[in-house]
Amino acid sequence: MSKNLLQDVIKIKRITRKPIKEEEIEEIKVAYKEPKKGGFKYRLWILAFISTGVLLFALSFLFSQAKIIINPKIQNLPLNQNISAVKDSTADNLSFDLVAISGDESKNIEGSKEKNVSEKAKGTILFYNAFSYTPQVLAVDSRIEGSNGKIYKIAKKISIPGMTKGGTPGKFEVGVYASLAGESYNSAPLDFKVLGFKGTAKYSKIYARSESSITGGIKGVFHQVSDTDKIFAVNDLKNILKAKLLKKVTEQIPEGFILFKDAVFLDINNDDVKSFSKDTLIPVSVKGTLYGFLFDEKKLTKNIAQAIVDKYDGSDVYVQNIKDLKFSLLDQESTSFKDVKNIDFNLSGTPKIVWKIDENKFINDILGKSKKDFDTILSSYVSIDSASLSISPFWKNYFPEKAQSIKVTINYPQ
Repeated sequence: MSKNLLQDVIKIKRITRKPIKEEEIEEIKVAYKEPKKGGFKYRLWILAFISTGVLLFALSFLFSQAKIIINPKIQNLPLNQNISAVKDSTADNLSFDLVAISGDESKNIEGSKEKNVSEKAKGTILFYNAFSYTPQVLAVDSRIEGSNGKIYKIAKKISIPGMTKGGTPGKFEVGVYASLAGESYNSAPLDFKVLGFKGTAKYSKIYARSESSITGGIKGVFHQVSDTDKIFAVNDLKNILKAKLLKKVTEQIPEGFILFKDAVFLDINNDDVKSFSKDTLIPVSVKGTLYGFLFDEKKLTKNIAQAIVDKYDGSDVYVQNIKDLKFSLLDQESTSFKDVKNIDFNLSGTPKIVWKIDENKFINDILGKSKKDFDTILSSYVSIDSASLSISPFWKNYFPEKAQSIKVTINYPQ
C-alpha cells in the first residue's frame, strides 16, 4: 500500500510543537493530491486481458486444424496395344468373361408387286443304312416317299456308310426337294422310304428321317419383296435386336467389370424373310445371340499402365476415360463366339491415367510434423503432383496430433 504523505507532514508539524492551523492543513491538501481510486481497477483489467490472451493462445493449440488440397498425378498417354486374354482364367494374366444373351425381332413389310410364283419345298434329311456292312449308293434325284404320302427327290448322289461291327446303322445327310411345286409339300419332320427299294429287303432297312421342317413350297400369284427392301428390313431388325440385347447385358454387368461398346457382337442364328406372300404385308423376323467380352477393370488398367507408363512401379492407378478406348477384336472372322477360349484384341486411344492416393497413410505421415517438412513428405509420394496447405491458427508451425483435425481433399478428375 502507498505512503500517505499528508499524514507525515502533519506528524512533522506536531514534532515542532507548533499548532497547525486549519488553513495550513487545507494548503497541504492542495499541494498533495491522493492517487485516484481507479488506478487499481485499471491494473486489474490489464491483468485480465493478458490472462485471456494466454488462455486463447493455449486453446488454439488444442483446437488447431490443417486443410490440405491435393492434385494427383495425371498422365494422358497414347495407346495402341495388342493384348491377349484367356477366358475365365484365375492366374495373374489378363482374363475375360463371355456373356451371351439371345432374342428375336420381327415386323411386317409391304410387298412391292405381284408375281406368278412356282417354288418347290426343300429340306434336309438323314439316311440310315441298317441293311448291310457295305455302303449303299443312291443316284441324284432318287425318289423317296414321305410319311405324308408326298414324293420328294434327293439333291445329289450319295453313298450311305455300312453298319458298324456292333450293328449301328451308317448315316449320311443330304438335301431333298419336293417333286412338285406347291405349299402342300411343306411339312413338319417326316420319315422317308426309297421307292426304288419297294418290294425288297432294303425297303425297310434303308430309310431316312428329317430333323427339321420342309419348307418353301408355293404356287400361284403372290406379293413379292424386292431384294433391296429385304436387305433393309433385315439390317434394321439386326440393329434393333442388338440395341435391345445390349441394354439387357449392360444392366447385368457386375461392379468392377467393363464392357467396351466395340466388344459386343451379334451372331445371327437366322433371318426369315418370305420372298412371296399372298398377303400384302410380309412378315420378317431375325433371331440372334449377342456375345460380349467382359474385363476386370483393375487388371486391365494395370495391363495398360505397364504398356505405356515409363518405369511403372505398380502404383495404384485408374483410367478415368477407359470406356472411351477403342476395342478391336483381331481375327474376328474366324472367331467362334460360342466356343471361344482365347482372344487377341487391340486397344487404342489416349487413356487418362490417374494415380490414386492413400489418404489415411498420408495423414498418418504428417501427424505432429513440422510445417517445414511438408514439401519433403510430398516428394515421397509419386502419386501426388502438387498440394496446397493451410493451418489454423496461422502462427502454428506444426500439424495437429490428431487425424480428425486434418482435412484432406483430393481433386480426382470427374
